[in-house]
Amino acid sequence: MSATEKFSIAAIPADGVGKEVVSAGRRVLDALAANSNGKFAFDWTEFPWGCGYYAETGKMMADDGLETLKNFDAIYFGAVGWENVPDHISLWGLRLNITQNFDQWANIRPVKFLPGVQSPLRKADNTELDWVVVRENSEGEYAGLGGRNLSGRGPGNEVALQTALFTEKGCERIMRFAFDLARTRTVKKVSSVTKSNAQQYGMVLWDEVFNRVALDYPDVQTESVLVDAMSAKFILKPEDLSVVVASNLNADILSDLGSAVAGSLGLAASANLNPERRFPSMFEPVHGSAPDIAGQGISNPIGAIASAALMLDHFGLHEEARKVEAAIEAATGSGHLTRDVGGNANTDDVTEAIIKALTSTLAAV
Repeated sequence: MSATEKFSIAAIPADGVGKEVVSAGRRVLDALAANSNGKFAFDWTEFPWGCGYYAETGKMMADDGLETLKNFDAIYFGAVGWENVPDHISLWGLRLNITQNFDQWANIRPVKFLPGVQSPLRKADNTELDWVVVRENSEGEYAGLGGRNLSGRGPGNEVALQTALFTEKGCERIMRFAFDLARTRTVKKVSSVTKSNAQQYGMVLWDEVFNRVALDYPDVQTESVLVDAMSAKFILKPEDLSVVVASNLNADILSDLGSAVAGSLGLAASANLNPERRFPSMFEPVHGSAPDIAGQGISNPIGAIASAALMLDHFGLHEEARKVEAAIEAATGSGHLTRDVGGNANTDDVTEAIIKALTSTLAAV
């Protein structure tokens, strides 16, 4: 029997419901490992960073946090944000601090329509819909460039500059990532999202790079769509979508729209990838810290558990990832739904239903 492969994972539940859903995801992964016949195991280390840590130390994470995280195979993240810390400080102090410094430049956000979950989109009732948003995750509108000046002139005279950064390298690598992903899908198509009619520098460069890269993928269909038109297309013609590639801000907004169309932000998974594997990648649900329901045990764990499936794919455990996704579908299809998707189950109910479906499948093999 071969030796057990061990994956070291840094868990950062952070704030609000992040604590609940990371715990749920860990339970699912540990159940999967326990039934792997010694094939693999997970070695967890949890860190207390977040807004609570900020209240105690004035920092969102330890000074040596990035150096510590470098040693892990992956990072499993919850959600960041609480009322005691301004949002731009909490986000830049923890999540973006990790994604930027670890060059996690590819963010993938699948849009999944699950059985038993009613979509607000009528077309979803009788049309098979399945697409993925690929988000440029290192530059664009979230590059953090700019500043605030001239406050000395007095109230009402301050100036703020927020500069979007588009580099040829940054555009090309995310587009090639999107095209390579499209080649693995049934529908081989990449939709590029732009706003080059109004943003005549950065977005025109984006368009030019997309057109050039597309020449290397003659087997993949392409289209370029303005972001406002793409917002409409998510609602009116989602069956035309397969892989949607967009800049940091545009993909962030569109992926939330996609999740809402699928039924809830609580269902949405994501992976922040450093494809070269120079640094660990980070996996997290798309939803926020949800202070209004935090601590009540009613948060939807599916986004976090589906993000764990993306982490399994990153580890090369593709068969296991598909089994986790199938277990999610079995749980929702049998009516185990939290309040955000019209059910009355709590976090533990849904998690246990997924584990039960997963272990039943594994036992049958």
